[in-house]
Amino acid sequence: MELHVANNPQQLSENLAAFIAQRIQEVLLQQPVFTFALSGGNTPKALYALLAKEPYVNMIEWSRVHFFWGDERAVPFEDARNNARMAYDVLLDKVGALPENIHVMRTDIPPEESAKAYESTLHTYFDGKQNTFDLVLLGMGDDGHTLSLFPGLPIVHEKKAWVKAFWLEAQDMYRITLTAPVTNLASCVVFMATGAGKALTLKAVIDGAPDPDRYPSQLIRPENGELHWFVDEAAAEALQV
Repeated sequence: MELHVANNPQQLSENLAAFIAQRIQEVLLQQPVFTFALSGGNTPKALYALLAKEPYVNMIEWSRVHFFWGDERAVPFEDARNNARMAYDVLLDKVGALPENIHVMRTDIPPEESAKAYESTLHTYFDGKQNTFDLVLLGMGDDGHTLSLFPGLPIVHEKKAWVKAFWLEAQDMYRITLTAPVTNLASCVVFMATGAGKALTLKAVIDGAPDPDRYPSQLIRPENGELHWFVDEAAAEALQV
């Protein structure tokens, strides 16, 4: 695990944009495509906006990047809460990503069907390979959740399925999510965490005893890949850095 501490969220986004651009360039020297699982929520918006501008918009061969999602709220694409919609608005429409390289979690079919279809897509890409995604971008909630792996829910204990859908009572909606098993097969996983509200949770996740029912982010430990935490000083305050 490698920890990267920035002064503030803006510097964090700038550091991470440079990291991602370099990673994509290096991987594309070795193979024809780069597989990138995007995160939803507000934290990565500034990062996506940076990647869509100079110098990164022209440094990266976007036509060779395949986009996936870590999780999705089962709301229509037009809904502002839809993770894919945010990524299209801020990043994908700006960089000329090829439509055939964009793999959304469908919300126009029943959630369980969407999860099965997405798992089938992932197996098409990754079966027979040592790793799954070249890069998975994750956030962490103040409660320690990541993806749609929320504290105390059965999804935390999923061992086989790569994608699952379930009803989240607290939000009165279905969620579709990658699971820990498929994420832990990625070549590189990057967490973003900002703000003092995450400081104690971050300390528990990184330094605390294993308790994934309470802190599901602890589940993400790549088996044969890199794990990076990009955090700001406020989030890192409780850590022994």
